[in-house]
Amino acid sequence: MEAQLVHQHKSITPPKGVEVWDIDPYDEAILTNPIPFFAELRAKGGLAYIPRYEILISGRYEETREIFYDHARFLSSRGVGMADFKLEAPWRPPSIVLEVDPPEHTHNRRVIMRALSPSVVRKLEQDFVEDAQRLVDEVLAQGEIEAVAAIAEAFPTRVFPRAVGIKQPDARKLVDYGAMVFNAIGPDNPLRQRIMAKAPDIVPWINEQCDRAQLTEDGIGATIYAATDTGEIGEAEAGMLIRSLLSAGVDTTVSGIGSALWCLAQYPEQFQQLRADPAKRAGPAFEEALRFCTPVQAFFRTAADTTTVGGVEIEEGTKILCVLGAANRDAQKFANPDEFMIDRDTRGHLALGVGVHSCVGQIIARAEGRAILQALAERVSSIEFAGDPVWRPNNSMRALDTLPLKLR
Repeated sequence: MEAQLVHQHKSITPPKGVEVWDIDPYDEAILTNPIPFFAELRAKGGLAYIPRYEILISGRYEETREIFYDHARFLSSRGVGMADFKLEAPWRPPSIVLEVDPPEHTHNRRVIMRALSPSVVRKLEQDFVEDAQRLVDEVLAQGEIEAVAAIAEAFPTRVFPRAVGIKQPDARKLVDYGAMVFNAIGPDNPLRQRIMAKAPDIVPWINEQCDRAQLTEDGIGATIYAATDTGEIGEAEAGMLIRSLLSAGVDTTVSGIGSALWCLAQYPEQFQQLRADPAKRAGPAFEEALRFCTPVQAFFRTAADTTTVGGVEIEEGTKILCVLGAANRDAQKFANPDEFMIDRDTRGHLALGVGVHSCVGQIIARAEGRAILQALAERVSSIEFAGDPVWRPNNSMRALDTLPLKLR
């Protein structure tokens, strides 16, 4: 098949009892409006077979969580994209957090989590609150804004690189690098090709920012490099851990904040609920936005051995596309899942992963989301659309391209 010429993974036939679904989940019309696709996917059962790519796909909550959670049966180390790293070299050195499994993953993650100690995060959150207040005051003075650039991209690319210790951040390169990483998860389609054409300009810059000499002495990056002084990790590993933070800590937060703004404009009564108690409700509102508009829509896992999920036998080497966005709207897990409700119990949502491979930067992403939503709720009386929002197609990331808003 054509897809097999560009992404090498094991060729499989449909397992017994699994419906064959002739659809392209990477069609741009689906990527920009995935909700009908999510519903149809869940209606297919626990798993379906996509002949175009010879993969399995899951969208119900129970099966998706089982596959995504069980790192022993379903591997990340063979690539979280369509390519199987056992059969094809990746486009860049694999992430030593996202694309490895225990015990290597455990060792590397421990270094990052030590750099994100509770005392560090408390200090960062204080800084985020102050930065969010300043930014909201700036945009409120303008009245009408394009909120993706003015808030969703501006806030994370302002505060997160500073927290890491990057001396001269470039917001455009940081956002484009995230788009590159998440587009690379899919097939070699025009979306991937267009963004990968920017790699010669972006990747060397990213690698340079991860060098110890380029970092401040008081950021998260410096704490990670301190582990090289004790021999816990090498210099190259430290740089790759910081690269992992940059790919995971910017684009997902940009998407999450943009989607939260869209939700609050789409559901004004929910914004008024948030305004009634900003300090208490900013966190739950951000969690519900993550569930409702899941930033990373889908990741792959690879079956380590022949195994069974939901009564379906899965061959070793099978690539399974876990559609987290569909699972987060499964009515078997969340009542009225297609309604945005900030007082919902969102525990168990899969937007930031689950188990050992949950997002390493989630504690910072959540702190940023809380800070910006609280600042908005304290200063803004209403958020309204000032034009039609436009969603940006990406092979894995659900994000807005433009979001015209009127703030009062």
